[in-house]
Amino acid sequence: MASAAPLTEVTFGTNWIAQAEHGGYYQAVADGTFEKYGLKVTIVPGGPRAANRMLMTVGKLDFYMGGSMIQAFSAVEKDIPTIVVAAHFQKEPQILMSHPGQGLDRFEDLKKSNDILLSKDGVATFFQWMKAEYGFRDEQVKPFGFNPAPFIANKKSVQQGYVTAEPLTIEKAAGFKPNVFLLADYGFSTYSTTVETRRDVVEKTPDLVQRFVDASTVGWHNYLYGDNAAANVLIKRDNPEMTDELLAYSVVKMKQYGIVDSGDAATLGIGAMTDARMKDFFDKMVKSGLFKTDLDYRKAYTLRFVNKGVGLNLKK
Repeated sequence: MASAAPLTEVTFGTNWIAQAEHGGYYQAVADGTFEKYGLKVTIVPGGPRAANRMLMTVGKLDFYMGGSMIQAFSAVEKDIPTIVVAAHFQKEPQILMSHPGQGLDRFEDLKKSNDILLSKDGVATFFQWMKAEYGFRDEQVKPFGFNPAPFIANKKSVQQGYVTAEPLTIEKAAGFKPNVFLLADYGFSTYSTTVETRRDVVEKTPDLVQRFVDASTVGWHNYLYGDNAAANVLIKRDNPEMTDELLAYSVVKMKQYGIVDSGDAATLGIGAMTDARMKDFFDKMVKSGLFKTDLDYRKAYTLRFVNKGVGLNLKK
């Protein structure tokens, strides 16, 4: 009897500590999907002191979990030889939250707040779009130190967060459900939780890239719609502070808001990307002053490995 072919060892760096928002990749490890595709994948968690993007860029990691397409466009601008090969989130989970019943119950109302709590990264990215698209003003911004106490104390304030986490934090700490505004639903059209690699990996081992993308996509289907208990065990192993309550909440919210499986993913498969969507977001970022019109943003991604309907047969 012939022995099975050896598995190809692959390293995948995430951009933050382990959580449900990384669940599809942990699922593909836990349920053997990566192995079915001939891969032995080691997930390298990110975090405040990690440098996984740089490690991928210099060849120490094979793949990296990117954030929004802003990073990918910026890589083209700086002539960094990386490329996005899949986008497992159709919507970025970025939100703004406000207190209910304070005249801040619609997205447009948030322009009345003089206390919009944002991180430096938030100011440099999505808030520039909010200014260009909706007329928000720099003087409204207050620094956000990733502590919810100032938001809870000030009923006229607004705070950034992720739809999959911060609303639960506020509800547990303060006993009220905040208004939630998912920026993706107001036109912030970036893809998120992308799979990035180096151009030379795509050129030299396209089959490896395809297998990693396909297996990850199946992993996301199984994590959202199947038994994800084993994946959650691995997430909690890598992040001991993670709770079952937050894991369950995050999955519910990813489904509710169509973070992973909505739009083009419904027909093209999870991980889908389109040229039209990329152009829409790039044009918005040019209008927001983040990039120049002549940047060849198409070099930031390839559609070669997605839009093949992978995983659609798993849907019931």
